[in-house]
Amino acid sequence: QVQLVESGGGVVQAGGSLRISCAASGGMYTLGWFRQVPGKEREYVAAISWSGASTYYVEAVKGRFTISRDNAKNMMYLQMNSLKAEDTAVYYCAAGDRALYTLLGSGFKYWGQGTQVTVSS
Repeated sequence: QVQLVESGGGVVQAGGSLRISCAASGGMYTLGWFRQVPGKEREYVAAISWSGASTYYVEAVKGRFTISRDNAKNMMYLQMNSLKAEDTAVYYCAAGDRALYTLLGSGFKYWGQGTQVTVSS
């Protein structure tokens, strides 16, 4: 059974940094991060392949966010730098098939409960 548990959210000032984590157990999956603000659809942010060799970022976060994973610890991370007010959202960890389409944002099957990230301006 796949279990995904996010942690590390909080309040940070604009321009600051924050790292959120996801404890991922129950299988060997491509992992990703999504985010959602009230009243809007969940937005794909980034993903990383099982081996960690391949990553993908949406344009809005490219150059500011870094996704990584440590399979020995069953952990995934999202290092967020140069945060902006528009990065404020609930961030969700997700797991999906080990396939290119998952890396590109489709096919995620399992979800965590989310962690709130608030960027104050």
